[in-house]
Amino acid sequence: MQRRPSPPGVVFGTGAYLIWGSFAAFFGLLAFASPVEVVAQRIVWTLVVVLLVLGLTGQLRQMRGIDARTWRLAAAASAAISINWGTYVFGVITGNIVECALGYFINPLVTVAFGVVLFRERLTRAQWVALGLGALAVVVLTVDYGRPPVIALILACSFATYGLVKKVIRLDALRGIAAEGLVAAPFALALVVVLVATGRSEFTSSPAHFGLMLATGPVTLLPLLLFAVAAQRVPLSTMGILQYLTPALQMAWGVVVMHEPMPASRWMGFALIWAGLVVFTTDAFARSRRHRRTTTAEPADVPAH
Repeated sequence: MQRRPSPPGVVFGTGAYLIWGSFAAFFGLLAFASPVEVVAQRIVWTLVVVLLVLGLTGQLRQMRGIDARTWRLAAAASAAISINWGTYVFGVITGNIVECALGYFINPLVTVAFGVVLFRERLTRAQWVALGLGALAVVVLTVDYGRPPVIALILACSFATYGLVKKVIRLDALRGIAAEGLVAAPFALALVVVLVATGRSEFTSSPAHFGLMLATGPVTLLPLLLFAVAAQRVPLSTMGILQYLTPALQMAWGVVVMHEPMPASRWMGFALIWAGLVVFTTDAFARSRRHRRTTTAEPADVPAH
């Protein structure tokens, strides 16, 4: 039976993407610190919060059963998401929010490209058209910026890599985040100590700075928990549409609030990306409907007794 979107599930999913979409505003408040320090503090406080949640829910003991292969995958995921976080904070602090939004717009297309290159997946004609439009958009935006959109490409590639690892790692959302944090925590803590010892840390410079750094933990974890709940209640096709809320809000913040320049050539590049996403999403819906019809038409298996 096809799973129907439940109203609470859609609310949770929308909440997750709305929070992610507001990250440009939140991390803009952390411009007093370097991106490296922000990422280190975010790793530490996210780990603290997730370990507290695991402890309160009685799941902390399950961390002991993680095998060596899973720890290696967690290390790969941790490296990818750390690069993503650092690049995003750098983009926000340096006034490149629109380019950050671009990275998350093109992320689905990069994920498809990874599937072709790494797993020799075969694409439909529509998917090839979507990838072609995405590639053309990058060329147009390279001409517009006078350089490749490096921030956007790093964000898209690092998050696509993170997604690939998360598909094969055998951990639920909470334990996965905890494992990634435990791998990265020694490096993050060492960096925090060095910055404090050398007087280059903003963490203890004022109560406001301390509070904002500490807030990176719950701010990071809350949308992940909302997403995990929504993913159990909402079809992937619906989640696929909701995901565009995040870069749309980030772009709106960059253009409307931060007044980042958007010349006609840049709008043209984004229009090509959006056209590719329309083709890609329409094709995904069509294939999903065909799959449902095929599944419904097949006789149900008779359970063994």
